[in-house]
Amino acid sequence: MDLDFVCVHAGRTASELTRRDVARALLAVPSGVALVAIPDLRRALMAAGNPLSLPFWDSAKATLSAIESGGATVGDVQRWLESTGTEPLLLTRSFFVWPEEDERGPIGAEMFRGLVAYLEERVAAGEIDPDALAQGDESAREVYADLQERWLTSPLPDGRVPGVAVSDEQDEELFAAWDEEEAFALSELRRILAELPAPERPAKELKAAATRLREVLAEPGYPGNVLRACAGYEGQPLPADDEDLWLTVTAGIAGPISDLPEEDDDLEEFSDLDNELSHEDSVLAALCAIHHADWLAVVAALARRGPGVLASPERIARLIAESEDIDVTLDEPEDLDAAETLFSSVTPLWACLGIVDRTEVLTPLGRWGLPKALERAWSSTDVLGD
Repeated sequence: MDLDFVCVHAGRTASELTRRDVARALLAVPSGVALVAIPDLRRALMAAGNPLSLPFWDSAKATLSAIESGGATVGDVQRWLESTGTEPLLLTRSFFVWPEEDERGPIGAEMFRGLVAYLEERVAAGEIDPDALAQGDESAREVYADLQERWLTSPLPDGRVPGVAVSDEQDEELFAAWDEEEAFALSELRRILAELPAPERPAKELKAAATRLREVLAEPGYPGNVLRACAGYEGQPLPADDEDLWLTVTAGIAGPISDLPEEDDDLEEFSDLDNELSHEDSVLAALCAIHHADWLAVVAALARRGPGVLASPERIARLIAESEDIDVTLDEPEDLDAAETLFSSVTPLWACLGIVDRTEVLTPLGRWGLPKALERAWSSTDVLGD
């Protein structure tokens, strides 16, 4: 490692290199190599008219030595990199978090570069003191954090607010990935169902289940409030058609549409971070945490086995682990426990809908309706016919 390496790594000439450029180059090679290279690198930068400063070199030696000895944490290294004065804080005071470098989209990369350039301007203007940062001066750190917070929340000349633009891009990427995963799961579900004989529609059982469901949805508290939130029926009239109602609520369990309505007491409890989630909120959180692959594995397995198969949370976790339809490994006991815990929130709701009976055994209604409901949950355009 030499000065040429640092210049290539940073994409700048020796006279233009910043503390951040040198720090990032030092971290790009093994710590032992970087430590050995520091004296020659320092002399070369001095000859180039860009000596940096004694506090920076001292902090570099201390950090690299800690890395070499195994005593440095990831946080220690990140804080040292930030102490160069032009490295954006990974986590800001308002809890904005930059995506990892290899996970930034075009907007995230653009904004990150923009903040680095802004910080370089503030260093040149004397508003940021890198030497004080390197020496752990907390007041200098506060100034550094304030400047970044202000830049992230202030409109650029084109009107974009950097922090909002980056967050929006991340949301779009997340939604796109979610849609792609859902589309693949839907195609696999349809492929599996096409290979199975279509079950007969259990009209009598569906009518009875829909009647019970209307009663449950009209009652306050659990499980009616959770099922209403799942289906998005809060404050809205229920469908007159029993099948439409039943399938919509069942689909909502696999893809909840809304949250529970917030009362004044709920807001007070939510503001108290020491309070645990209510049972209803915990159930909804569990439903939202179940992956498409897990739903696919469970419903496909139950559809193949048919009425009479045990569908308890423990058995469901095992069906996921043994599934040949998904590429998921649940070999560890804690993985099985996690799946079982999530589906412990599902089976009581299934019981309310007549999908399983009191002994958690799949019913003919469950065999007929679960695949249809899952397809409805994953499809916004068409629903599997009778």
